[in-house]
This record gives sequence, structure tokens and C-alpha cells, in this order.
Amino acid sequence: MPTHLPPHIREKLEPIRLLVLDVDGVLTDGSLFYSGNGEEMKAFNVHDGLGIRLMIDSGIEVGVITGRSSAAVSARCSDLGLNEKLVYLGSRDKGADLDEMLSALGIADIEMAAMGDDLPDLPVLTRAGFSFCPADAASEVIAVCDHICGKNGGNGAVREAAEILLKASGRWTELVQKLSAPARGRR
Repeated sequence: MPTHLPPHIREKLEPIRLLVLDVDGVLTDGSLFYSGNGEEMKAFNVHDGLGIRLMIDSGIEVGVITGRSSAAVSARCSDLGLNEKLVYLGSRDKGADLDEMLSALGIADIEMAAMGDDLPDLPVLTRAGFSFCPADAASEVIAVCDHICGKNGGNGAVREAAEILLKASGRWTELVQKLSAPARGRR
């Protein structure tokens, strides 16, 4: 476990088995782009994507609960390998959707971490065993979160959360070594 995390933080991170993310303002910078024919487009950060993949590959589930429904978000979640049962698009009640997600996984609130950036995320953040928010989150969100990331939404905040979770679980060093190892047969 990282030595820079105080013991009370390490204790809160220890049971985490799931990270629940909002999309706009967390996985994206919150900007909405529309093509001339009205198609919604979003920009996602590749560092956040690698952090998500590393968590999934290490046994930490990743879910999404977002108020907007978007083909771009659906495609990104699929590209990252998220379990489609853990992706809630167009949520009108994030707390109820969280109940359904946790029940399906058999996970208690204390075993869930969450990241959100604005008022609709509060029902999820306040229940999480550990809560994260991007640096540019609403002040009401910052007030309830355990960790305020140094990065803004859509610019590496999710990667920061992933690294914290993976380091706290003791998986980070092994992952880095595995990714750093030369491929067999190459020099």
C-alpha cells in the first residue's frame, strides 16, 4: 500500500470492489458537441480509459450512472469492456439505479467508490465507501468527497482515482511491471 495515504484513508479504500462513475464532467470535460445533423459527440481521455481497463483487469468492477443517454457514451463503455449491466444511461434516479447495480453485484455501499462532479451525483457520492471528484467539481460535491483529484473532469481525474484504488489494493506495482516487461521475441 502506498505510504503517502493516511491509515484512515487506506482503511476506507481496502474493501472497494466497484467504482461508479458519472460521465459528463467526469469522463468528459462536460462540453456537449453536436454535429450539423444533431448527433451528440463527446471527447474522452485515453489516460482515463487505461485506468478503467487496469481496474477491470485487476478485478475492480467499473460502472456508469449518467443522466444523459448517448450513443457516444454507449460506444465508449463498450470499447472499454464495461459490463453492459453496469451501464445506466439516461438515469432519472441515480440512487435507485445504484441500488439495482449494487444488488446485482451483491456489493454493499462500503465496497463501492464513486466519482461525480455535480449535484445529481450527490445521492451516489454520499453513499459510497469512498468518494472522488474532479478538481473542477461543484463546491457542494467537493464538500462531501473523500478525495478531490488534482485533474479536471475529462482530463485524467478518473485515471488518478484508478491509480489510488490500485495502489491501495497493492496491485499497481505489479501492473506497471507487467506493462513494462518486453514482449517475448522482441529486443
